[in-house]
Amino acid sequence: MEHTTAIFPTVPTSAQHKWWQHGIIYQVYPRSFQDSNNDGVGDLKGIVTRLDYLQWLGIDCLWLSPVFASPMADFGYDISDYRGIHPLFGNMDDFDELLNEVHRRGMKLLLDLVPNHTSDQHPWFLESRSSRDNPKRDWYIWHDGKEDRSVPNNWLSVFGGPAWEWDVHTGQYYYHAFLKEQPDLNWRHPEVQRAMLDVMRFWLEKGVDGFRVDVMWHMIKDSQLRDNPPAPNTAGNTANPLYDDFLPVYSTDQPEVHQIVRMMRELTDAFDDRVLIGEIYLPIPKLVTYYGEGNSGAHLPFNFQLLTLPWNAREIAGAIDAYEGALPAESWPNWVLGNHDKPRIASRVGLSQARIAAMLLLTLRGTPTIYYGDEIGMTDVPIPVDEMVDPQGLHMPDLNISRDPSRTPMQWGPGINAGFSARKPWLRLPYNAARVNVEKQKGDLHSMLSFYRRLIDIRRRSAALSVGSYSPVYSDGQLISYLRQEHEETFLIILNLSHRPAYFRTPSAAYKGIIKLSTEEERIGMHVAGVITLAGDEGIIVQIDDQELTYPHHEG
Repeated sequence: MEHTTAIFPTVPTSAQHKWWQHGIIYQVYPRSFQDSNNDGVGDLKGIVTRLDYLQWLGIDCLWLSPVFASPMADFGYDISDYRGIHPLFGNMDDFDELLNEVHRRGMKLLLDLVPNHTSDQHPWFLESRSSRDNPKRDWYIWHDGKEDRSVPNNWLSVFGGPAWEWDVHTGQYYYHAFLKEQPDLNWRHPEVQRAMLDVMRFWLEKGVDGFRVDVMWHMIKDSQLRDNPPAPNTAGNTANPLYDDFLPVYSTDQPEVHQIVRMMRELTDAFDDRVLIGEIYLPIPKLVTYYGEGNSGAHLPFNFQLLTLPWNAREIAGAIDAYEGALPAESWPNWVLGNHDKPRIASRVGLSQARIAAMLLLTLRGTPTIYYGDEIGMTDVPIPVDEMVDPQGLHMPDLNISRDPSRTPMQWGPGINAGFSARKPWLRLPYNAARVNVEKQKGDLHSMLSFYRRLIDIRRRSAALSVGSYSPVYSDGQLISYLRQEHEETFLIILNLSHRPAYFRTPSAAYKGIIKLSTEEERIGMHVAGVITLAGDEGIIVQIDDQELTYPHHEG
């Protein structure tokens, strides 16, 4: 059955919107963005040298993956000091310079907050581990084993194996949702809550514009530590269990987590014009609960559907409409196309469809997030087994799930190491880096980078595309189409998610106008009406001529 038109409520005018609603977020993976001291690893000073590029591109906000002090067991997501900068990235003066330079350009800076777990080298955990009667013992999740000293329950680590680690010194297990070097904090403890809110306050007072909160849905666990049930069709594999063999209904997404998120939101709102974003991999009905009652939760619970769904027009169109329909009143949508944990979009759907994906991301209603390098069509780099460093890949080598391929250095130019560093980078570059890079693409009007820049520009210039209402028009096995409208400005977006020609048909001449942007540059400026033809892998943005639109019922 084909999708038909439905009208969603018109959003307020752009003057009533916050920067994080109309702006574009760009994720920087600091290790891989720019090396300033030629040690092969990116750093804060390196990011400063590339801010002019991000401003030229049209980016409004940088989100930095963690730069805090860390033993780097999970490349910064195992924090040993929430108020310190890892020397690999620089020092606090370097951070202050970056923050000032970002703000001087009228841009914003978000930090990656990791509140679910610390490093096992964090002073809090060292104290907690020192004895059973230490005042910080209950800051983490400790538990006796069963009578046979086996693990307390069947909870598994995302990185493989049981999520419980035996501590010989104190004779108990501690819980870790990820690596054993990343013990989970006990967020039911009031002192943990106060300590982490103090961390947030420290950075907010310094002037950061908000946080992306890592694994927000993991922060509270079932108080009874009940076993997770087997996932359908797995029968709970007990010989060599994997994380997905069980449904994490007791180890994640507990009702009490919303109280914690509300506390974080209250603190964030105490500072002017800041934003709280949550990393949450959950189905739509559960995801939207993280907006909180009366929008008292996260400003933007990250929406990862474009990362996780099959690249199928019907499925994606249905998910867009389901998401729009599930959003609480006055909440704001968002879309993510790539990040440091998933394969790159160009590797998932191919370079031709990566342009369609970009057009989808930047014309849907809501805040878009771009992953560094996607704007030049960077693809996953094959990393030899002996060069693999990602703990997820190293712990489960037979599953081919290393995240290294999507974390490789930014490709800036055709010179040595693609302009990233004068020294061998921490991860290898692709063989085509001298050909696929920013410098080459800046001068090519037909490049992926030029396409991204034009797409960002038209979005920034248009209230309809940045904050306007969304109305689905039609979808089938190839096409997704929808309207974006604000006052007298209306755009029709038609995307062909297949490699074959497609035909957009309507029973009236309601949709007619000028192509303002196309994946096929030659079509820009053409007038279209009636049956609109699209080539394979083509997407178009049409500015509608007639503002007295009708909304016909479309049959398949």
